[in-house]
Amino acid sequence: MITAAPDAPSALPLPLSPVRLRLAPRGVLPRRNDGVWWPRSRDLLTELPELLAVLPSAWGDIAGVTVDAAAWSAAPGRMFVAQQVVRLNKAPASPRTLDRVTLLSPGLGRWDLVVVPPDATEEAAALLMATALEDRVPGTGGDVRTPSPTAATDPRGGVGVTGPGTRAPRW
Repeated sequence: MITAAPDAPSALPLPLSPVRLRLAPRGVLPRRNDGVWWPRSRDLLTELPELLAVLPSAWGDIAGVTVDAAAWSAAPGRMFVAQQVVRLNKAPASPRTLDRVTLLSPGLGRWDLVVVPPDATEEAAALLMATALEDRVPGTGGDVRTPSPTAATDPRGGVGVTGPGTRAPRW
């Protein structure tokens, strides 16, 4: 179906570009990665508010964000996002790990997002987004990870997470 463009320019603002984010499905096992985020730039002051705006409400108010110090542009130690102050922590990254953003919500938990480099091709980003959320143990022929110590058993003996996040609060 072909539609005609309106004769006059629309007074409505163009929609913001969608945040490129894939969250892990909520399951019974704790996960290494809670999601994968593909920002459009390394400007934390621009990218972070957009990310925080689309997170699930069950994650609560994010009060702290830790990022790789070398991977992001300069940013203050705090920023005002969605009517709240968010503390920004920059930590050195390990050369053996993927770039991550760690989100902290007091009383609710911690969530780790793998960051796809903004300049990645669509093919590379799609591959990383697909594989970063797998719960397979590397080098074991595809064995599924066993529950970590942060998991708790329910009264019927099943394994589940200790809170709405995939990790127990660390404070």
